[in-house]
Parts: sequence; C-alpha cells; structure tokens
Amino acid sequence: MKLGNIQDMLKQAGNIKQQMEQIQNEAGEKVVEATSGGGMVTVVAKAKGEIISIKIEPTLLADPDIEMIQDLITAACNEALNRARQVMKEEVSKVASNFGLPPGLI
Repeated sequence: MKLGNIQDMLKQAGNIKQQMEQIQNEAGEKVVEATSGGGMVTVVAKAKGEIISIKIEPTLLADPDIEMIQDLITAACNEALNRARQVMKEEVSKVASNFGLPPGLI
C-alpha cells in the first residue's frame, strides 16, 4: 500500500468521524412520539434517547388498576426509545453511504 493511499484513508476516517459527530448532535435533537392504550399514554423523546414528556389522559387515572397504567407507560416509553434508536440508525446509515461504506459498518 502506498503512503498516499494511507494518508487518503486517514483523511477519510477523520471526515467520517467529524460527520458522525455532527449527525449525532443534529439527529439527537429530532423528536419522536409514541402512544399506548389507544392514545391514553403519549411519550415524546429525543432521538438521542432522552424522554421529554409523558402525557396521560385524565380518564386513565380514574381507573384504579395501577399495574395497567404502569404497563401502558412502560410500553409507550419503550416504543418511543425504539423509534429514537431507529432515527439515529437511519442518520448514521446516510453518513456511511455517503462514504461508500457497507450498511451496518458504523
């Protein structure tokens, strides 16, 4: 391998790293939303995995079934976090394809 090729590879690696950091910062601020219980619980999260808010319909709180309420909150949180991870994965894949890297490599 020639020295010029190695230098080009190192430069490209630096560019990939820089773009990855930028994408993670930008994409991390994207907002996703998930619901459970037919919209009784709504969770809003940032793509970086931070839950912003949880909204519970007041009629749900009238039901004394605490376990059901907890399950609905948990389900909505998990779905929001899954959607957040998917957004990040899609954004990272875009960077990889821009550099001609195979999907899933980074």
